[in-house]
Amino acid sequence: MADSSSLREIILPSDTIEARKFQDAIEQELIEVDAPDKDAFCIRLALEEALVNAIKHGNQMDPAKSVKVQFLICPEVFEIVITDEGPGFDPEDVPDPTDIENLERPCGRGLMLMRHYMNEIVYNSLGNSVRMKKIFKRS
Repeated sequence: MADSSSLREIILPSDTIEARKFQDAIEQELIEVDAPDKDAFCIRLALEEALVNAIKHGNQMDPAKSVKVQFLICPEVFEIVITDEGPGFDPEDVPDPTDIENLERPCGRGLMLMRHYMNEIVYNSLGNSVRMKKIFKRS
């Protein structure tokens, strides 16, 4: 991730309403740096999936737990690290939602969308933290 002095950090409660407010704030900042609309859409979707995963799957909606978010928004790039207080998971163990036997199962779709819409996605070894990066495509 970029120089830590340029990073901002926020602690979110395990509450999807608060996560939505944070997403709205990020969307506003993307407008302010004139991020391309398509990239802002990609970020919004990936961010929503990552936050919901952290709150619902990582923290199990436990109000005593929180989600740490570190992020950077520049005219060229968006980077974010989302860390929950859960036990973690192995992203390689999540079933492929495009496999015929998984088409009607809800698991894995969010991770697939995150991988598709961001340039880079890296999990820590425990699996309770994800770093995502989107490089803006200017025309």
